[in-house]
Amino acid sequence: MGVAAWMVLEIWLLTVVAEATSGLTVFLLLVAGVIAGGAVIKRAGRRAWRNLTGGLRSGGAPAAPPETGSSGTGNTLPMIGGLLLMLPGLLSDMLGLLCLFPPTGRLILRRADKLLSRPGAYAPGSFGDAYQQARMHQPDGKVVQGEVIRDDEPPAARRQDPPLTG
Repeated sequence: MGVAAWMVLEIWLLTVVAEATSGLTVFLLLVAGVIAGGAVIKRAGRRAWRNLTGGLRSGGAPAAPPETGSSGTGNTLPMIGGLLLMLPGLLSDMLGLLCLFPPTGRLILRRADKLLSRPGAYAPGSFGDAYQQARMHQPDGKVVQGEVIRDDEPPAARRQDPPLTG
């Protein structure tokens, strides 16, 4: 229901702008949004790739960019903002620009963090549960190889292969 209302509102706004200016203006606005959104996503993707390869070269886990603060989502808002810019519509463009503007981006991140971190605000197995699990990570990013041994299960029988003949 919400998506349908959003689409109707977007179409209505585009028709209002087209009546006030011209169809060419609306077309140029939509094309500019796609081009700007693509550029934003490309830039954020390059930054994420640079962060990943730099972290792997140094032998550790990639670190969050310094502008992210404690949330650790340095490329999330630019990617979402670029995607919203690419979607046709004026409201989605405005939301995309709000995601890209640093002060409003920080407000959006804080609000989303508060909504998703509330205990009891989501059902088990929902997006909020996955978000909480994703936030629980080792600060140093080290992975220790090994196997899990459970005391409540009997040990599995060892497999014995027949001797090779030949």
